[in-house]
Amino acid sequence: MREHVLLIGGGGREHAIARALADSEADLYACAGNRNPGIAEIATDFETLETTNPKAVVEYAEDVEATIAVIGPESPLEAGVADELEAAGIYAFGPKEADARIETDKAFQRRFMRENDIPGCPDFETFDDMEAACDYIDEYDGDLAIKPAGLTGGKGVKVIGDQVTAEEGKEYIQESDYDRIVLEERLIGEEFTIQAFVANDTFETSPAVQDHKRAYEGDEGPNTGGMGSYSDATRELPFMTEGDYEEAVSIIEATVDALEDYRGILYGQFMLTSEGPKVVEFNARFGDPEAMNTLPVLETDFLEVLTAARDGDAVPELEFAEQATVCKYAVPEGYPTDPEAGAKVQVDADSAGDALLYYASVDERDDGIYTTTSRAFAVVGLADSITEAEAIAEDALAVAGEEGLDMRHDIGKPDLVQQRIDHVNELRGE
Repeated sequence: MREHVLLIGGGGREHAIARALADSEADLYACAGNRNPGIAEIATDFETLETTNPKAVVEYAEDVEATIAVIGPESPLEAGVADELEAAGIYAFGPKEADARIETDKAFQRRFMRENDIPGCPDFETFDDMEAACDYIDEYDGDLAIKPAGLTGGKGVKVIGDQVTAEEGKEYIQESDYDRIVLEERLIGEEFTIQAFVANDTFETSPAVQDHKRAYEGDEGPNTGGMGSYSDATRELPFMTEGDYEEAVSIIEATVDALEDYRGILYGQFMLTSEGPKVVEFNARFGDPEAMNTLPVLETDFLEVLTAARDGDAVPELEFAEQATVCKYAVPEGYPTDPEAGAKVQVDADSAGDALLYYASVDERDDGIYTTTSRAFAVVGLADSITEAEAIAEDALAVAGEEGLDMRHDIGKPDLVQQRIDHVNELRGE
């Protein structure tokens, strides 16, 4: 009997998941609040519905006789969609609401790390009294990261000494409508992500990826959901050692051991500091864009991972192609502060050349595909080196053109990668 896999979510990350399942012995069904034309082309059926409504998701899952569900975004996890699917007898590859708090509640996340002696946890305090938080900023010896406790789409964090001054940070706290925040020591170093496939108290990890959150080239401008990312042909990135990678994996292992019956993706975002990897945050799902670096080089059938997880088996050993990847997002002009929708997308899967094209948030009309106010699409180059992969991604962006779009051309370029290497060498006193 063929598996009926239900994919929940309609962004670039979910398009990557859909493509990873396209050649599997499964029928793919999808549901999302937005219609993703890339997913719709692959799936047997695509239903537009509110994915934070567990009842609606379960009804659709039962209609298509889903045997496995894959939850892409964080919001359905927070809404308890995995719990309701399980109650209906449908296995969900994604954590239940309580376990998803490792992402959805940053105050819980830090307390969880402290209570379970998980290494890599920075100094932190949590606050529901904003005046007390401002006093803490005044008293703290050093710079702090200001993090809303709940979900903000990767755009709520402000870092004193980088993005804002201490006074501006206090103004941000006082003027916001957040009811809880976390203040934690500012970590200095280079960020990287390792995504772990977790089920039945076992896990396997993917190559490290570096995301670029800032909107503008040179790491300037406001934070975004992610403008692009790259990975190397090895498990580690050029500024990392094998030991750095293994130390980060050991932090993931301690976290998996402390979480009971966690299943799905555990995304560890780390800062490589002078003292080794520290945890910036955990996410309870694939990263977006990091899924688009990881899944195209995954040589193990993703369906095998899903069925092993459902059947109570260990996560199979994962094989990854020894290729570098560079992902670059195209976003509507003015994103993220004042995005302008309605630009026609000029590139498609055929004209993208050797690059992979992933749709994110787009509007499919009779005469073509247009941008919305969110990230529109990503192009991914795969090659033997980061430099070659970057050139492939750039060729696809050249086809897309600049009209109505913003993008970061510097991601994956040799000088930016070298800056990362030089930064870590400086931190290590080399």
